[in-house]
Amino acid sequence: MTRPKDLDPSSNPRALLGCELRHARERKGISQEALGAPLFVSGSFIGQLEAGTRRMHLEYAQHFDEVLDTGGFFARNCKAVAKSKYPDHFAEAAEAEAVATAIKQYAALLIPGLLQTKAYATEVFRAYHPTATDDVIDAQVEVRLERARLLDDPTTPLLWVIVDEAALRRAVGGGAVMTEALRHMAGLAREHRIIMQVLPFGAGAHAAMAGTLRLMEFTDAPPLCFVEGPDMGRLLDDPVTVARHTLMLNLLQATALPPRESLALIESVAQDYEYGELHP
Repeated sequence: MTRPKDLDPSSNPRALLGCELRHARERKGISQEALGAPLFVSGSFIGQLEAGTRRMHLEYAQHFDEVLDTGGFFARNCKAVAKSKYPDHFAEAAEAEAVATAIKQYAALLIPGLLQTKAYATEVFRAYHPTATDDVIDAQVEVRLERARLLDDPTTPLLWVIVDEAALRRAVGGGAVMTEALRHMAGLAREHRIIMQVLPFGAGAHAAMAGTLRLMEFTDAPPLCFVEGPDMGRLLDDPVTVARHTLMLNLLQATALPPRESLALIESVAQDYEYGELHP
């Protein structure tokens, strides 16, 4: 059973609902497993709701109100909590990311969103939405940069990123944009804010050739993995799936260049972009 600590409602939009759900459930003497069973969700999932790492959807809220005699409290409030500045397919992942203690990620084709510069993110969003107005693109970029501010904390979350060499070599926006983007990544690594590894082309076949990986860990809830594709994404808490993704990330960490060699490669590629010496 996952028993979360008391959360500060002002620090997380879902913290108030999570705390109230735990108090209401315990007042009724119902276990997490028993509360989740009619919804076909695990006790761990209920624990994640109580810990504020998962979003409460309306169908769940209505069930909680009925079983826990809370007079519509959860249904009323989950509608407000559901409002998000992120796309629907990514909102829950972004909210979980904001309270994670550790994020481990393999990025196959792009510099991860948490590490992108304004210029790089602008080029990415413009490629995704070639007919959008500049105002729309600017708003998307600002949300991405705001999300990256979780790295302003000097220690939490631990961010361990494995970037495929393909992401370094794809000239998003041209040489100047890539020079800035790679030096930004290198700066975070040199400041010991992130652990950065590069998976070189020379590594050959590897465990995550089918796509990206992202694993999030929490103090008071089980880990989650996030899988995504174009305009789609899912948070998964199935222990077998999480264990498989954890193994894949461990294999990638063992296969990738060590952090010091990775940093040297990133800075070398940045220098090549700066002086126009990069060749496909």
